[in-house]
Amino acid sequence: MGYRELNVFKKAEEIVEITSAIVASFKDENEEQGLVAQLMMENALKLPAKIANAEGGDIYSHRIDNAVLIKLAAKELNSQTYLCKQLELTDPAYLRILREEIEKFRALFLNWVNSFDSNNDIVDEWNFRKF
Repeated sequence: MGYRELNVFKKAEEIVEITSAIVASFKDENEEQGLVAQLMMENALKLPAKIANAEGGDIYSHRIDNAVLIKLAAKELNSQTYLCKQLELTDPAYLRILREEIEKFRALFLNWVNSFDSNNDIVDEWNFRKF
């Protein structure tokens, strides 16, 4: 199965679409909103990109590195929905939808990460398991 068929990847793409719609709905265009929109899109776009990257090789440490970046991007995107609410950039209902989808993504993400084979790894100078 290719990475595009993975449920976690499909959900990540949905999050990109929802985030794009949300930033397009921002009420006024100013520099602050433009920066928030840019950061939200960067975080949303990292999700499918890093899944594809992790699936590009079956080396455990490479997959875990990407998983950490995905986790951080998803958490940051979720936090940014609260900033949007505080700044009253868009309808709070849209932000709740995105948070709900991020929560669904989190469950799929955890299942995906648990499928990684920790025995299929290579030792390199950055390997934490040496300590």
